Amino acid sequence: MNTIIGLIIIAIGSFGQSSSYVPINKVKNWAWECFWLTQGIFAWLVFPFLGALLGVPSDSGLIELWSSGGALKAITFGVLWGVGGLTFGLSMRFLGVALGQSIALGTCAAFGTIFPALIAGTDLLHGEGLMLLIGVCITLAGIAIIGYAGSLRSKNMSEEERKAAVKDFALTKGLLVALLAGVMSACFALGLDAGVPIKEAALIGGVKPLFAGLPVIFLVTLGGFFTNAIYCIQQNIKNSTGKQYFAVDSRTLTNNLLFCALAGILWYSQFFGLEMGKSFLTESPVLLAFSWSILMSLNVTFSNVWGIILKEWKGVSKSTIAVLVVGLIVLISSIIVVSMAQS
Repeated sequence: MNTIIGLIIIAIGSFGQSSSYVPINKVKNWAWECFWLTQGIFAWLVFPFLGALLGVPSDSGLIELWSSGGALKAITFGVLWGVGGLTFGLSMRFLGVALGQSIALGTCAAFGTIFPALIAGTDLLHGEGLMLLIGVCITLAGIAIIGYAGSLRSKNMSEEERKAAVKDFALTKGLLVALLAGVMSACFALGLDAGVPIKEAALIGGVKPLFAGLPVIFLVTLGGFFTNAIYCIQQNIKNSTGKQYFAVDSRTLTNNLLFCALAGILWYSQFFGLEMGKSFLTESPVLLAFSWSILMSLNVTFSNVWGIILKEWKGVSKSTIAVLVVGLIVLISSIIVVSMAQS
């Protein structure tokens, strides 16, 4: 029963993340870098900080808790993850919500699961390590099929249809950016692992397991914010878009801030849900280790649902949709296989 509860919580957070890019369409008169930096303030600073406060022992403070060890490593991995977060946003720009998230998150799922396991010295050829590897391979197979569906979509659509679905559609550039985003985004999982001493200190201090990992998440997102802020400000200067922040009227500014805040809290919900969900998976070591891949796989699934709703697949053939559905089924089967192996 605990396993089911944990998976449901992770799924709810995943749905939030997959929905976080929808508010982009409601932001008016701002360049991409303006939106990305503003929503990043909410997604990587404001809400993670508020969440971190839930993980502080009653007789301690955040600074004291972070001094337990691993804070600098968590921030460093966050900086590297920031590169992935930045290119992740670009992959949405070039490929759309559905295909962009599918490729980036699928790659992130694989590397974000394998890297921590290798660093921990897990034997991936035997026992629980082998089951973990099988789950990752199934995930990659699902992503490959979804990527193929994306290539079919590109062939089946006219240039006008592509631009109508995704304004800056560019398949080759988008695929390269999405792959880079996936690999670098996996550093988030490494950042969470680096902050384990902080999480353990929170637990010893009496913090509920549901919230113990939240102070670590803030450190990782803080590092990622630095990377993204530097790039966005550089783009503001290069493209002379810095003035756009306050060049809009008060009504538009309020609109943009509200939708950026909405995007931020929806994005953060994935990791809030991940940490809460993991607290219910402690009896299943493999499922716990596979939780990162579960989150990313669900993100891909929900993002494609949004892609269909937003008509990004409009105009493609039924066979292309069939390939997409097969890819999603294979992706979800990775979760089922690992879960059944632990039952």
